Amino acid sequence: MEQYFIYDHRLGIQIPDLKKEWEHYSYEEQQDILLKWEKIRGHIPDRIKELEAIINTKQAQLSSESNFLVSCQLNTEIAELASIINDLWLWYRANQGVSSKVHLS
Repeated sequence: MEQYFIYDHRLGIQIPDLKKEWEHYSYEEQQDILLKWEKIRGHIPDRIKELEAIINTKQAQLSSESNFLVSCQLNTEIAELASIINDLWLWYRANQGVSSKVHLS
């Protein structure tokens, strides 16, 4: 199953890495891929919560930081974490129809 997914270090999850068109996979392969994706997708909200906790910590640091350069660095880190969260939500929402395919089969 690992051949159908790659680990995205930035997002902290595995994402699909399909080498051919969906229709060229056997029915069994499609079902296996869909089930694996649903398991991964189910962990996305937890990953987002982890990142939000880090953001909250950095925002607390930022509120008491007097060094301008450190403040800029914290802002950059917060922005990157927010970008990761946005991308995770895109992956989560873009594949909402997958669960119906799994359960209808």
